Amino acid sequence: MSESITAFSRQVCSRLEKITSWAAGGGLDAAATALAETLAGGGVIQAFGTGHSEAFAMEIAGRAGGLIPTSKIALRDLVLHGTREVAALGTLEGSVLERDSSVAEELFDLSPVDPRDIFIIASNSGVNASIVGLALVAKARGHKVIAVTSLAHTNAVETKHPSGMRLSEIADIVIDNKAPFGDTTLEVSDGGGVGAVSSITGAYIAQLLTIETVQCLIRAGRKPPIYISANIPGGDDHNNALVGQYAGRLRREA
Repeated sequence: MSESITAFSRQVCSRLEKITSWAAGGGLDAAATALAETLAGGGVIQAFGTGHSEAFAMEIAGRAGGLIPTSKIALRDLVLHGTREVAALGTLEGSVLERDSSVAEELFDLSPVDPRDIFIIASNSGVNASIVGLALVAKARGHKVIAVTSLAHTNAVETKHPSGMRLSEIADIVIDNKAPFGDTTLEVSDGGGVGAVSSITGAYIAQLLTIETVQCLIRAGRKPPIYISANIPGGDDHNNALVGQYAGRLRREA
């Protein structure tokens, strides 16, 4: 095994340990309480991320062991449900639209959002225009916003939104994903870096949020609406019955 593999493992583990210590000390309490209160009040968790941060939204919405009242917003919704052409997505998904501040209102209006819903928005940089724009629209429409971002990165760069604001400056609750500036953790001898960590720490945070939200619901005497794997007996029946309670409010397109 190369030294780089060991070094990367140390980088990942040290960040997960920091997040664990922070969460164990109550760092997640405000976010988990807000999510649980939303679900108890009939609301849905609206998750959004662009680029690789869309993986965070997928970790929140629609997976085994996750909460059923969750919906994923994606830039491709502007094509699938709106009037944008496929070419607007660019050569890489979101490479054009994620920096376009004009998409936020349209994206919000195309999404199945209820006044009771809460938003959780992930962005490592926290400065792309679509991310900042959707957070601003959600706040303006009366929704609470939770941000998952790299404070080390976002505080070192300028926002790309005309408001001059970053995601971390808009959100009601901010969770630091502990990724370094630039995301990569290992330098390459001839320049650049490898070993990005934000997707790993983001997935871990998503699972911690789910776990703690479920615990909040249990402490309040409520049965948590959790997905079970469709690959075990009775899985589909269980899931379909609960999903049916939120007909028209959940979106999970790939």
